[in-house]
Amino acid sequence: MSISNVLALVGGLALFLYGMNIMGTALEKCAGNRLKSILTKLTSSRINGFLLGLVVTAVIQSSSATTVMVVGFVNSGIMTLTQSIYIIMGANVGTAVTSWILSLTGISGSAWYITMFKPSTFVPILALIGIIIYTSTKKQKKKDASAILLGFSVLMFGMEMMSDAVAPLKDIPQFTSLMTAFSNPFLGVIAGAVLTAVIQSSSASVGILQALSLTGGVSYAVAIPVIMGQNIGTCVTAVLSSVGTSKDARRASMIHLYFNVIGMIIWMTVFYVLNAFFHFSFVDMHATPFGIAIVHTAFKLLSTAVLMPFSPQLEKLARFTVKDGKQADVLPMLDERLFVTPSIALERAHTILLEMADLSISALYTSLDLLNEFDPRKAEEVVEAENRADMYEDKLGSYLVQLSSHSMSEIDSHEMTKYLHMIGDLERISDHAINIMESAQELNDKQLSFSKEATGEIGTISAAIRQILDYTLRAMHREDLSIAARVEPLEQVIDLLNKAIRARHIDRLTRGNCTIELGFILNDILTNLERVSDHCSNLAVAIIEIANNSLDVHGYLNDVKANRAEYSVLYEQFRQQFALDDAKEPAAGEAAPAQG
Repeated sequence: MSISNVLALVGGLALFLYGMNIMGTALEKCAGNRLKSILTKLTSSRINGFLLGLVVTAVIQSSSATTVMVVGFVNSGIMTLTQSIYIIMGANVGTAVTSWILSLTGISGSAWYITMFKPSTFVPILALIGIIIYTSTKKQKKKDASAILLGFSVLMFGMEMMSDAVAPLKDIPQFTSLMTAFSNPFLGVIAGAVLTAVIQSSSASVGILQALSLTGGVSYAVAIPVIMGQNIGTCVTAVLSSVGTSKDARRASMIHLYFNVIGMIIWMTVFYVLNAFFHFSFVDMHATPFGIAIVHTAFKLLSTAVLMPFSPQLEKLARFTVKDGKQADVLPMLDERLFVTPSIALERAHTILLEMADLSISALYTSLDLLNEFDPRKAEEVVEAENRADMYEDKLGSYLVQLSSHSMSEIDSHEMTKYLHMIGDLERISDHAINIMESAQELNDKQLSFSKEATGEIGTISAAIRQILDYTLRAMHREDLSIAARVEPLEQVIDLLNKAIRARHIDRLTRGNCTIELGFILNDILTNLERVSDHCSNLAVAIIEIANNSLDVHGYLNDVKANRAEYSVLYEQFRQQFALDDAKEPAAGEAAPAQG
């Protein structure tokens, strides 16, 4: 085998891995939103979990990526260890899809209908179609679809290169001797495990074995233990990814390892015991890419059939291996391991964003309660919530910025940008909660109180603020555009209330019914409430824009106000609902000196 053949083998492997990466990424982009909807409906059903792992792995073309993703889910607390078992089993079967695709390289025959299925015939056609679509369209969805074709073409071309590069090996006696050595079950398992662990892809290592089989120097006696070893080697990625994670996440990676190791021990024992008695004739036959795909798939399915009923015992074994410590695990909110599937990472970010929304808006509600009756313990709750909101902003913002460097669909990219803006609005709402709490504390410390009229006005605008916060939170959780559409007209009414209350305050001040000190406090409260409504408007607009895949904030607001029919009805409804009391002001002598 010449140096040119070695270089061709290395180059073919590089193209194979690159093509697999392109195809997997493009498939994930196309199926990203569907993957999110599937994974957010996880159940403890064995069959559903198994099928989920199988489908996801078939889509992203990597059981290692799926298992790493599952470790991230368990580590993030959005999947239980029990749920992960069945998904991991499905992922192990799903990775066999690639071996069936690669088995096409072994097709032989001269008939036209056979020739059409040969990669050398249809791959150039797929590549041509893919490059024409990719260069002629500006739509991201079509580019992603064409990238699937291009990735598949590169993958198959790499496979062809590897097959051609190793073809001369069939005439080298040393190669035959080496392959014969791997017929030893233990050496074969070790060789398969090491090769897969090095290149971090069982699909690629199976592809290499299929390419070698075309030389005629690989028998089933060699292929069977090597394939079983390859399934153990693929566990290395998940085990490494679990370092530094929660105990359940490490247990999930161990379940993946145990599944393959126990399956290998069981079926190697069964196979070699039966072979000792029946002497299977196919063992010494030359393996083919198609035969290797059958062995690979059969091992996966048989292991699943035997071990799925014993999944509780697998979980107990993992818990025995990774024991509980004295202290509970502290689960990180976000896990970078989810970056292997950006759409899923974005879904997790959305879940944390909703937690942040609950936290910030709850803090604002509490601060409004403090205006009516100050409670030091509730004031401390507001401070604690604001500190947590700052932490959410820091971690979630950093997570999304890191996620932005990964390839994702245009829709997901737009959604991620909106989330970054929404984080800022939610954090500012918690800041305003602190400011309002401090105003309530100042009133309490200085034993000040507003007049009956001012108290009523603050109550009215506070009720409007509670309403707009409720609309905003419900719209975020339900992704309900009809609720989100109610926020902007209510925000305009709050602006109107703010101006009216300020005008009334100035009138009381000129008549001597209010003090300057109380005026400053009232002004601070009104300013914070008005800005809270602005942030709610921003959040509602972001929700609607995400749904409509739009980036034009001002354009949306103009369109809303231009649609006078719906907007005017809502605006008038809110204006009447939160109308200020027009009762007459009390005489100057009737008002307490420290009222405003």
